[in-house]
Amino acid sequence: MNTILGKKVGMTQIFSEAGAAVPVTVIEAGPVVVTQVKTAQTDGYEAVQIGYVDEKAHRVTNPMKGHFEKAGVDPKKYLSEVRVENASDYEVGQTFTVEMFEEGKKLDITGTSKGKGTQGNIKRHGHRRGPMGHGSKHKRLAGGLAAGTYPSRVFKGNDGPGHMGQETVTMQNIELVKVIPERNVLLVKGSVPGTKGGLLKIRYAVKGQE
Repeated sequence: MNTILGKKVGMTQIFSEAGAAVPVTVIEAGPVVVTQVKTAQTDGYEAVQIGYVDEKAHRVTNPMKGHFEKAGVDPKKYLSEVRVENASDYEVGQTFTVEMFEEGKKLDITGTSKGKGTQGNIKRHGHRRGPMGHGSKHKRLAGGLAAGTYPSRVFKGNDGPGHMGQETVTMQNIELVKVIPERNVLLVKGSVPGTKGGLLKIRYAVKGQE
C-alpha cells in the first residue's frame, strides 16, 4: 500500500541540521483500514477500498451499515479506492499507518482547493486590466470575446468571470520531511491544497523519486 488519507492541520516550520528554516505543512494521516478488496475475477480490476475516521452508527445509511458489517469494521466517515497490482495481497480489516512512508521521499497530495466564490477574469485567470485613466471604460472588463460579423458568437471555453476554487487539485513531488508515527503525523515541505481540516489523499509520487 502506498496511499493513506489524512487531514490538513496547518503550517509551521522546522530547522534542518544546517540550521535552515524549512516551511512545512502538518498532516494528521491515518490510520486507515481496508474495508473492501476488489479483484479482477469479481470486479474486473484490482483495487482496495480504505476507510478513514470513525463515524457514529446513526449517521451512516443502512446500505453503508451493511457494507461495514460485512467487512467487520467500524463505520468510517471517509472512503477511498486505491488501485493496486495484486489485491489478493490485502485483507479486509488490515490497517495502515504513516509508518509505511519513508522520510526524504516524494509524495503526490490531492485535496480540494479553497473556494473563492464568484470572481472576475483578472483574479480568476490572471488577465491584465485596461487603462486606468479618466474616462476609460475598460478597466477590469473581460474585453472582446468574438468578432461581430464572423463568427458572430462566442466560442465555448473562453476565460471569463465565474466560480473560482473548490476544485480537486493534486500537487506533485512534495518532499516528505519528517514522519512522527506516535502522533500519526507527516510533515511535508511547503503548502498543500485546501483549508485546515480538509481531507487529503497522500501517496508516493508516480514520478520524481530519486
